[in-house]
Amino acid sequence: MQQSQNQHHCINYLEIPVKEIDKTKVFFHQVFGWEFVDYGPDYTCFVDVGITGGFFVSDKAFTTDSGCPLIVIYSTELEASQASVVRGGGEICKGIFSFPGGRRFHFLDPNGNEYAVWSE
Repeated sequence: MQQSQNQHHCINYLEIPVKEIDKTKVFFHQVFGWEFVDYGPDYTCFVDVGITGGFFVSDKAFTTDSGCPLIVIYSTELEASQASVVRGGGEICKGIFSFPGGRRFHFLDPNGNEYAVWSE
């Protein structure tokens, strides 16, 4: 990313722990269409998904129950996204529910990390 596009004090990059890089890449590509750039066997970068970031090898997982931040993905078709998560091997940990501003569900990826997907 060119420096002129970076905005002062804005969140610019996320790094996410995963147990298995290859399994993670397959899941997020299959479910959400994400593309990756590898930087060695223990790190991959995701691009063009709203924010740039990467997955790094770790034995840790994150969930909201453990007090970790929640990464939320937007969907125009919430039910279809939920079905895709399940087909891809994710586990729904909170089914679709309403909240002020829309609806969402939470899922665990194959590493046990918790994410949410929301829609208006």
